[in-house]
Amino acid sequence: MRTPDPEPGDNGDEREPLSASFSGAQGGPNPNPGWLSEVELAEARRRLPMLYVEALPVRTDGMGTVTQVGILLRATPLGEMTRTLVSGRVRYGETVRDALFRHLENDLGPMAFPLLPPSPTPFTVAEYFPLPGVSAFHDDRQHAVALAFVVPVTGTCEPRQDALEVTWLSPEEAASDALSDEMEGGRGTLIRQALASVGALR
Repeated sequence: MRTPDPEPGDNGDEREPLSASFSGAQGGPNPNPGWLSEVELAEARRRLPMLYVEALPVRTDGMGTVTQVGILLRATPLGEMTRTLVSGRVRYGETVRDALFRHLENDLGPMAFPLLPPSPTPFTVAEYFPLPGVSAFHDDRQHAVALAFVVPVTGTCEPRQDALEVTWLSPEEAASDALSDEMEGGRGTLIRQALASVGALR
């Protein structure tokens, strides 16, 4: 899966280790106390499932029918190009809705204007395992549980963070075997599930 993990500071701020954030080190409490140091994160991944949110951005017509599906293009740390969805970890103390909005804004830009209900409901829960074959989804770093959502966007998408571009496809193109082969970690299956959940898979 190689779910993206933004570098310290979504807005360019350094994140402190969890222990420092609660101790009030460096002049006050950390506004993001849920972030772990690299060592703490590696230890947590070794012992615990990690919670993520994932989102398939879509555009709809006046009747609410999905007309386009947004797929991200990312560069991996090894320099490989891969297709993926909006995705990221949920912070300690953060609601699922806030996490979803934060990652949509991080990946699609502040003018994407996602339409989120007051209490978002995932269309499925995807389980990623470090060993292939346990489920349809794979992440060689960790066991991750991802709440997956279909999110309409109404604004202009300008990718940020490590997302290089957003490609808008028809639902038929998004569900194709050709795109599925380009998706990381088995996310082609997730896209088909997402489109089926909104009646866009024919």
